[in-house]
Amino acid sequence: MVTNLPPEAKAKFAKYQEARTPEEKLQALQEFLSAVPKHKGTENLVRWIRRRMAELREEIEESRRKSSMRGGGLSFFVSKEGDAQVVILGFTKSGKSLFLKKLTNVKVEVSDTPYSTTYPVSGMFIHRDIYFQLIETPSLTPDPESKINRRSIGLARNADALIILTDLSNDPVSQYGEIVRLLDNEGIKIIKPRGRIEIIKAPDIGSLRVVSYGRIIGGTLDDVRKIAEGYRIYRAEIRIYGELTLDDIEDQILGLYTYKPAIVVGNKKDLVKTDISCTELRNSVPEEIPVLCVSSLTGGFEEELGSSLIKILNLIRVYTKPPNGEVSKKPLVIKRGTTVLEIAKMLHEDIHRGFQFARIWGSSVKYPGARVGGQHIVEDGDIVEIHYRIIRRD
Repeated sequence: MVTNLPPEAKAKFAKYQEARTPEEKLQALQEFLSAVPKHKGTENLVRWIRRRMAELREEIEESRRKSSMRGGGLSFFVSKEGDAQVVILGFTKSGKSLFLKKLTNVKVEVSDTPYSTTYPVSGMFIHRDIYFQLIETPSLTPDPESKINRRSIGLARNADALIILTDLSNDPVSQYGEIVRLLDNEGIKIIKPRGRIEIIKAPDIGSLRVVSYGRIIGGTLDDVRKIAEGYRIYRAEIRIYGELTLDDIEDQILGLYTYKPAIVVGNKKDLVKTDISCTELRNSVPEEIPVLCVSSLTGGFEEELGSSLIKILNLIRVYTKPPNGEVSKKPLVIKRGTTVLEIAKMLHEDIHRGFQFARIWGSSVKYPGARVGGQHIVEDGDIVEIHYRIIRRD
């Protein structure tokens, strides 16, 4: 919980947010750290700064190493592909490589040697026309200061969701608990917070707007505006969802923690004779988090895993078509609750600017081809036909 940061520290943090290169970010964080008062209220913040500085130093070092090698060499960074990126975390011998191979058919070496995977490996898992980029990370270690842990969890921080893989034949409950502790130490939560903020910055936002879709505990919209302005956020829209205190909001502005939806998988079901390990694992995980007990060797869990990923990521598929044209073969994969006007903006700025109406075929309307306005919320499987006029730009 962050309290009473001096204006100088807030100005230094704003400089960090504006920095573009890793070198500039590292320098700005060093200045920010020096300006942060050291007391109990800033312990989490200081820990976050030092963690981020260590990540930046490694990023700079890796960039220099790659530039000195012909062809660039291997990298720990994985560019996002597909509709969602999902990182697989687990301890050694949990079966991550075979799990990835079974789902994606990627050419990966499956070895009995501990810690044989030293760099991330990715493959594409396709389920109901949705492309999930699965990333196998190097095995975690019990050492919280491990460089490999920091790198693997760094991948998790940038992902859309996580798969926590445990070995059902080797105390899966302890493995799950230890991975959650490692994530928590790095500011990553897998339990959905009671509230969140979204900061939207765009060229057409000329001032600071604060919109609440939930409740601010112990404060007002004006208080939130003052906090944001303290960090030099002047042109943005801040959206508040759920219930948040002012301290919660400040923590999220600073990025002290991030929420990642997760699935817990008990692997190697073929090696256990009873369901006791699976039951114990299920009982140790909060109800909101899906738990799957599988065998990467025998397979047959693809449908359950795909459906669970869709659920935790809150995804739906929408198929678009131009007026009098054919329906797209590949869907637009979006978050549940998306409006027609938001879809128009995803397709093209001209379609968004000139939007007139849309016609919908699917479960979100009472009859096929119903005419709807921009605020209509689409459902999974809908076909959307957008009508718009071209607006000339001056």
